[in-house]
Amino acid sequence: MRRGARTGGLLAAAAGCLLLAACGGVSWQPAGPGATAPPEPTSSPGNAAPPGELAIARNDTRADSVYPEIGDPLVDALHYDLDLAWTPEEDRLAATETLTFRATADAERIPLDFNEQLAISGATLDGAPAEVAVEGNDLTVAHPVTAERQYELVLEYAGTPASAPAPSARSDFAQGVGWSITDEHETWTLQEPYGAFTWYAANDHPSDKALYDFTLTVPAPWAGVANGVLTSSTTDGGRSVNTWHLAEPAAAYLVTVAFGDFQHTELESESGVPIQVWTDADGEALPGDTSFAPGAIDWLERILGPYPFDSFGVLVVDNDSGMETQTMVTLGDSPYSLSAAVLVHEAAHHWYGDTVTPADWSDVWMNEGMAMYLQGMWEAEQEGIPIARKMDDWADFESGLRAAAGPPGAFDPAQFGDGNIYYGPALMWQELRERIGEKKFFEVLREWPAAQANDTADREEYLDWIEDTTGEELSAFFDDWLLDRATPPRD
Repeated sequence: MRRGARTGGLLAAAAGCLLLAACGGVSWQPAGPGATAPPEPTSSPGNAAPPGELAIARNDTRADSVYPEIGDPLVDALHYDLDLAWTPEEDRLAATETLTFRATADAERIPLDFNEQLAISGATLDGAPAEVAVEGNDLTVAHPVTAERQYELVLEYAGTPASAPAPSARSDFAQGVGWSITDEHETWTLQEPYGAFTWYAANDHPSDKALYDFTLTVPAPWAGVANGVLTSSTTDGGRSVNTWHLAEPAAAYLVTVAFGDFQHTELESESGVPIQVWTDADGEALPGDTSFAPGAIDWLERILGPYPFDSFGVLVVDNDSGMETQTMVTLGDSPYSLSAAVLVHEAAHHWYGDTVTPADWSDVWMNEGMAMYLQGMWEAEQEGIPIARKMDDWADFESGLRAAAGPPGAFDPAQFGDGNIYYGPALMWQELRERIGEKKFFEVLREWPAAQANDTADREEYLDWIEDTTGEELSAFFDDWLLDRATPPRD
């Protein structure tokens, strides 16, 4: 069993995922004479889920070991209602956010992550005016809270969101993480390991998963796209309004919003999973290999079991890389990002990363290693070669990735998203497969996401579960693969 295994940092690369954020200093107090009125929201604020439905979003929050400055364990976000209006000609976002949260301890102030690029014009806590201050990427609400009590914070804000610097050396992270605006004034968001705070006030940490509702308003014929199920779509007075509902709790880094001139194609997997593809209205309806979306879900379901969410989506944006978000895969419009291999990789995250989310960024290898291994399995099938040969090919360069950015479970925090968290763990899974046999191995792959659905887990929980499930003592095996600076010998 695990004996307080060594822990460390994290990162991600190669086949595609991830991003993050940061910013400035402003304070707001209850509006007085001469204050600017907030923009008129499209829907009434406080579209919170009924209290009984919020239990699924209760979390054991924690401070992060890799990026401790982001997120705070005092806040357990339960539900975000985000009413967002985008004005392309002005690159202006006007928003009303209603956050329902549980305080995990007694405290004098409420800490959240938020970007001072956006000016707060109104704030209430449980209906009473609240004093808030923003400095850098930290928002503070000056109001005492009591452990285990539930609160409702409403914020009204507006401005031009800006992406934040990413802790990564990858070229596709160069423009930062969070909210991005294209030359055509369309928008998209990618925010791993953080960056949600560039466009809404969040507890921006993977241990805190919450439910979401979105009301997205933009001039027609543009549309707003988000996670979950599209519950309504209307056009009135030259404005397009789409509402989205995410029925399963999601970490902030797995939430996305995009505004643009999209065309919408509906597909379906063999098992009946509804699939929607959102692409550029001026381009192909199904560019690249996006038509393979049903095939990707079918292939993964044969290995991992039923798809864990109500719907699956593909969103194509003006970016270079791909990333999974909950129920949705965001793909850049480059040939590599639009490949079937990347689609398989990102869809695999819906089992490994989304329904089961790492509770600390030091364990991002739990997401990326398995998604990379499943991508390798799929590629080997397409190439007509054994998976062992595919792993041999990857082993040729894995040691260099590990040497450059650190071992997968203790990576260099300034090199988030490097190949070390992808390829090393993928080789590890192949070694485990050969060690415990096909039956046990695929039992592990299938049962973990089903057993931990809509939850978070850390390294110790995951590896203890694997040992319990297989009956194997694997402490030294996992420590060597995850924490050693040199690649362990392969069988």
